[in-house]
Order: sequence, then structure tokens, then C-alpha cells
Amino acid sequence: MSEQPTTQPTVPQPVAPQPTVPPGPPEPPPASAGDRRVLRAVLRWTAAVVAFAVVGAGTAYGITRVERTDVPGLATAPDGRWDYPELTRPPLPAGSPSPFTDSNEAGAHYADLRALVLPAPEGAKEDKALRGRDGWLATKEYLAEYALKEDRDELRQKLVDTGLRHIAARGWTTPDGTRTRVYLLQFGTANVVENEFASDNVAYSAPGHQVRGAGTSVFDEHFPDAATVSGTERTAYVETRPYGAEQVRQAYVAAGDVFAVVLQSRRGTAPAIPFQQTVTLQSQLLG
Repeated sequence: MSEQPTTQPTVPQPVAPQPTVPPGPPEPPPASAGDRRVLRAVLRWTAAVVAFAVVGAGTAYGITRVERTDVPGLATAPDGRWDYPELTRPPLPAGSPSPFTDSNEAGAHYADLRALVLPAPEGAKEDKALRGRDGWLATKEYLAEYALKEDRDELRQKLVDTGLRHIAARGWTTPDGTRTRVYLLQFGTANVVENEFASDNVAYSAPGHQVRGAGTSVFDEHFPDAATVSGTERTAYVETRPYGAEQVRQAYVAAGDVFAVVLQSRRGTAPAIPFQQTVTLQSQLLG
């Protein structure tokens, strides 16, 4: 009788214990619509500053322009932004420093002031009267922007006392009826602009003098901080309701030995975006 094969019992293999995975942090709640709007606004104006940042070194004096479709948030027409031509600062005279280098203690702009005025955007009709004679505007033409005779008289004397050298200007009207005027007033030094002239023209609560066509104007708290240009000091105001047939926006920029005045008005309401864009680009040209 043959022996039966002996079957070996199956020994169960030990199972390695599974590691306990601690629960992850709870997912953050979705951003609110208000948060998203704030983020988009910051990104948009940061992009605007980057798009027109100064490039180069030494006496290189140019500004680049990024196409709208290349910058997130700027690719659509409804943002209200105007199409400006490519911006380039004029060349400096040989051996002259740019306005905010350490060696330029006066903060002087040695480039031709007339070439530092912001050009009109595409499709705008230029106000040739603001070009003045040979590109220099008479003081009385600038003073005509102010409504009250006492303000004009005070400003006229102040310009004499502070040694005004030149006024270069440009104005235009866009197809939607927005009228823009840009004035660059040049003095002897940055100290004169900051401590003697600008201090009499701007304040936190309201501008120092009433612009023609404007009622009550207050500090514009909605002008983006991201649009601030290094080396310049900007103060902007907006006319509050109730206003008359048109709304007026105004900005004053101290940039070295130059004091820039930007005025924008339109029947009904003057949109904020092209005003902020115009002030920022003019500041870039002077910065």
C-alpha cells in the first residue's frame, strides 16, 4: 500500500499595517467676488507699470510698450484703456545725467521738455492751440484753466516768484468726447517745485485752486497705488456729485524740476481708467 503525500498546511503571511494618513487641512472657501475684483485690479495696474517700465542703463532713456494682447487682463477692449503710440524719451545731451541720478542734485530734466509731453492716443483730435509758439505755451494760456480771477492772479505772481522757465503742453479730444489737457511747467530745481510751488497747489482734501468747469473736487482715493512711478509724487482729485454738464478729473505730479498738470473732463461722467492711464504714462515719461 503506497503512502499518501503529506499536504503542508498553508501559513498565512503577515500583513504590514497600513500607515494612518492624517486628514489634510480643510479646503479654503472660494474667493468672494469682491476679493477677485481687488486682485484683478492690482494685477491690471501692476501690469501697466511693468509694461511701461524704464529699460536700459546709464543714459539709456527709453520706455517699452507691451502689446495689449500680451498682458493678462489688458487684452479686451472694454477695459476703457486708450491706445497710445510707443513711448520713447528724447535723448539726453551728451554728458547730461537723467533727472533722478545721485549726481543730478537739482533733479533737472536736461532733455527737451517739449518732447516729454505725452502724445495723443490713437483716434484723438489734437488741440493745436495748446502747442503754443515753437512748442512753448504762454503763461496766460495755462492760467485760463482756472475759474477765479483771484486764483489766476495768485498763480501768475507765484510763477514769477518761483522762476518759471517754460510751459510745454498738449491737448486732445477722443471720440467719446473726453477732453484732455497736459501741462508741463519747468522750474530751476526740484526744491522749488516741491517746497515752493507744489505745496501751494495741492493738498490732501482738495486742490489749491478751482479748475474751470469743476465744482467740488476731493482727493481721488481710488487711484491705484500700483500705478505710482518712482521718483514722482502724484496727487489726484475727482469732482463729486452733484456736478454740472461735465465731470472734471485733475492730477498734479511733481517730478524733479517739472510740475505736471493733467486735466480730463467729459459731458456726463469722466471715466477713471483713461485718466489713470494718462497720468501714469506722463509720470513715466518724466520719471
